[in-house]
Amino acid sequence: MHSVSLKLFMEFNHVESRHTAPRHASFGAGDLHVRLNCGDRGRRNCRIIARASETDGGAGAGAEAGGAESQRQQNSSSFFARNQTYALLKQQMELAAKSEDYEEAARLRDSLKSFEEEEPVLRLRGLMREAIANQRFEDAARYRDQIKEIAPHYLLKCGSDATTLGIRVQVRSVYIEGRSQPLRNQYFFAYRIRITNNSNRPVQLLKRHWIITNANEKSEDVWGIGVIGEQPVILPNNSFEYSSACPLTTPSGRMEGDYEMKHIDKVGSKTFNVSVAPFALSTLGDATDNI
Repeated sequence: MHSVSLKLFMEFNHVESRHTAPRHASFGAGDLHVRLNCGDRGRRNCRIIARASETDGGAGAGAEAGGAESQRQQNSSSFFARNQTYALLKQQMELAAKSEDYEEAARLRDSLKSFEEEEPVLRLRGLMREAIANQRFEDAARYRDQIKEIAPHYLLKCGSDATTLGIRVQVRSVYIEGRSQPLRNQYFFAYRIRITNNSNRPVQLLKRHWIITNANEKSEDVWGIGVIGEQPVILPNNSFEYSSACPLTTPSGRMEGDYEMKHIDKVGSKTFNVSVAPFALSTLGDATDNI
């Protein structure tokens, strides 16, 4: 039986999987105020206007009394709101382009660009990239630490690569705007996994286990038989690839887990676990993209 959690884990409508022989290939892919202006004739697109808040001292002495922990919580909450707004802008730009409302798409593109210039994490990401490109590594470290203060998990990449007993697991995730509804706190992420058998023994994937954590640090364990309805056998120096997806109620999160496998060249072989290293699910993409 194929056991899945419908709450947090679903397969694509058009799932891909394939076995491949070895080949060379790259693998990997302030608070905000938001106003929606929607037309009155049932138009699908809404105009989104977002700007960064310029008020820093409104909390007064009360904010100082909260201490460092309170400030970190405020940073996390603000980042969550900004992340949601970013997702809304991207989705509405895509919808405008699909409906051939190119003037609106251009306006949203410009709004998105302005947002990226004003949003603290994205601005620091750009500065960090520039510092690395110019070998100003001390500055890069400072920007990295500032990002960690604002959004502790943001520097986790949207991909991972780990090897256990000769079994290599590579993952890459991507945000799917077209299947997400930020206004309803519904965010859809796809991921593609390649499992390569670099050992000299054939293996079979029996079970999977995922730990899915959202931006509020709420985690859920998901167990299932095989992957996408299969229990693939992977011969030495061959790979198995598949795509799947994970919905979240927050604009970011992370996944990690393991596969239970066994060697099939000897009767009675014991099972063993192959790790899937943590990877991010993020509407903002990688902090280190294009570096």
